[in-house]
Amino acid sequence: MNDAKVVADKLLQAQAVKLSPREPFTWASGWKSPIYCDNRRVLSFPYIRDYIKSEMCNVVFEKFPEADLLAGVATAGIAWGAMAADQLKLPYIYVRPKPKEHGLGNQIEGYFEKGQKTVVIEDLVSTGKSSLQVVDVLREAGLDVIGMVSIFTYQFPVSAEAFEKAGLAYYSLTDYPTLIELAAEKQVVPAEDQELLLKWRENPSAWTGVL
Repeated sequence: MNDAKVVADKLLQAQAVKLSPREPFTWASGWKSPIYCDNRRVLSFPYIRDYIKSEMCNVVFEKFPEADLLAGVATAGIAWGAMAADQLKLPYIYVRPKPKEHGLGNQIEGYFEKGQKTVVIEDLVSTGKSSLQVVDVLREAGLDVIGMVSIFTYQFPVSAEAFEKAGLAYYSLTDYPTLIELAAEKQVVPAEDQELLLKWRENPSAWTGVL
């Protein structure tokens, strides 16, 4: 197995990914989806957690050796960013969806200095919209955001376009096509559903939930 496939296998082992092509999930956006990914479950499995943390650190170290700072995305990315920053011995901050409504009213938590080269840590990227909103917050605060690393991505065409437009380098440990291929191999889903599951990714907003 290549690295992306091993990470996908770890997500399946932790049951962080649920595939239900016949009874699709409904996302907050209203999209019908044959998959639900909850990487928070991985935190409960020490050996799987440690493996994914190490893989994330390897990507940051190899792709962004100049990084001065890691920034986690609230809430699911907070733990992963903190663990990676600890292993890499880098300063760490995290970003809230919106400023606090009390206290200091911070949206960025932690200490940072303007101009620091920053890598954003996400657990999952779908359309890229919310992830790139975090990048905007960091850039507005004066940080030099040089890239993003996530555990999983659906590889939607719209997200690729969004990252390209934002001028941001982006890497994910594994992705939807890799996961579906592995799930078919392991008979988590019937092999005949593989092509149809992959087609969902091409136009998810128009999918009706019928394969």
